Amino acid sequence: MSDQSFSGSRLNGMVLFRLLIGWHFMYEGVVKLYNPGWTSGGYLASSEGWFRPLFLWLSSEGIVAGVDFINIAGLLIVGLTLLFGIWERIGAVTGILLLTMYYLSHPPFPGVSDIGTEGSYFIVNKNMIEAVGLWILYMFPSGDFFGVKRLLNRG
Repeated sequence: MSDQSFSGSRLNGMVLFRLLIGWHFMYEGVVKLYNPGWTSGGYLASSEGWFRPLFLWLSSEGIVAGVDFINIAGLLIVGLTLLFGIWERIGAVTGILLLTMYYLSHPPFPGVSDIGTEGSYFIVNKNMIEAVGLWILYMFPSGDFFGVKRLLNRG
């Protein structure tokens, strides 16, 4: 895709899309980081579906602290890379991995109790939609247009 076919309002739209997803990840990471009582243990222990044994193991006492650290760090990495427009592809892949784990822990499939709840509809849920958004950002990074990458390339 040439720069001509991806310019103007389309590029502005991609930047806005990147910033909104980055803000969402950053917000989630900061809230978890500054809440001393937060843990992913309850979320993991309530998982359903085919991967339930994996998520129950991840929620076990000796492992959940490491899972919490990785989750917070991942959220912050995705948020920072997207907000600042640098290393966007690393951030996008990290976000896709996190969202895939969230999706698999509470899949919106028939027979799962979360199905039909807000953001968790039949097969497609908000985690899947945001993961696809990150895939699009991976394919069309916009940091060269608006972000730290642009500032560094000027010098």
